[in-house]
Amino acid sequence: MRVRSFQLSDYRPVTQLLETVLTEECYEQTMEAFARQLSWDSELVLVASMNDEIVGMIIGTIDNNKGYYYRVAVHKDYQRQGIAKALISSLRQRFVQRNVTKIMITADEHNEPILSLYESMGFAAKDFFRSIQKLSIVAG
Repeated sequence: MRVRSFQLSDYRPVTQLLETVLTEECYEQTMEAFARQLSWDSELVLVASMNDEIVGMIIGTIDNNKGYYYRVAVHKDYQRQGIAKALISSLRQRFVQRNVTKIMITADEHNEPILSLYESMGFAAKDFFRSIQKLSIVAG
């Protein structure tokens, strides 16, 4: 497995992955945030590939000098193989390189099922960002 920065040629396989893995409502919200993040800072969008196939992706953002994990998605056939953890760890390295003051996990209704994954990686409930004020990549 290889984790790397998103490239323009990844657009179609990534959108197909998201369409397959996410609910329709979550997909629509994620695509808006995805497009916004790509226009602002594509280095915070990472993909995981195996045998030249995109099997996972993560969208992060920096808002007010805080790093946020926004959405992580792994193809159903590749779940529980450490791909999400590798994506989260790789994005964490980018946040650290950029000297963010705090790293948070966006905890919306779509991320609830994977909050235990973040907890298993050392994050605590205080690291979950639940707010009526939306992140820039969501609010525009």
